[in-house]
Amino acid sequence: MSAPRESVREVATPQGPARAHVCRPARAAGTIVLGHGAGGGLGALDLAVAREVLVDRGWAVVVVEQPWLVAGRKVAGRPATLDEAWVPVVRALLTGRGPLPRPLVVGGRSAGARVACRTAAELEADAGLLLSFPLHPPGRPDRLRADELALAPDPSWVVQGTNDSFGTPAELAAYLPAGATLLEVPGAHSFPRGSRAALVEALGQVAGMLPA
Repeated sequence: MSAPRESVREVATPQGPARAHVCRPARAAGTIVLGHGAGGGLGALDLAVAREVLVDRGWAVVVVEQPWLVAGRKVAGRPATLDEAWVPVVRALLTGRGPLPRPLVVGGRSAGARVACRTAAELEADAGLLLSFPLHPPGRPDRLRADELALAPDPSWVVQGTNDSFGTPAELAAYLPAGATLLEVPGAHSFPRGSRAALVEALGQVAGMLPA
């Protein structure tokens, strides 16, 4: 089997240029587009493991670098600006030169998962993959983002750390929308290296349930 092709595509957006880091097997089963968190970190463990496991299962996986990070800023923009950048990138991947195939799975970690939920209907996503979904800010369970979680595509999978200060699996379980499956992984909001094996197992389970 030939090695997956890796490339970086720059895409113009209303918020400035974004970068799409693409890893595409020769005969991709579909496309999974993931966004990073508000702290940047394209190399976050859950994103890295998702890319590794899902590419190995035959999916094209793209990690989108938001314009604020491309520009070297340290703080993410407002939610609306993240959505404005995300939508044209995903559309360009599916319709531009050398388009990536459907079905389309949208997701990401933390803030990236929120963006994916808010824009899933607009992009006609077929499924969602939410890593470390931030149900509320740490210590502020009164500031719920359950309305965003409710927008997740059906089906969706939520991979959550057992000690996530932004929302434990038990907290998330109370707000899971129809068609969402929750997978618990030992760890906090940012998974430590010791969580790698459990993440590989969880994302392997997800890979076996993705839409054909």
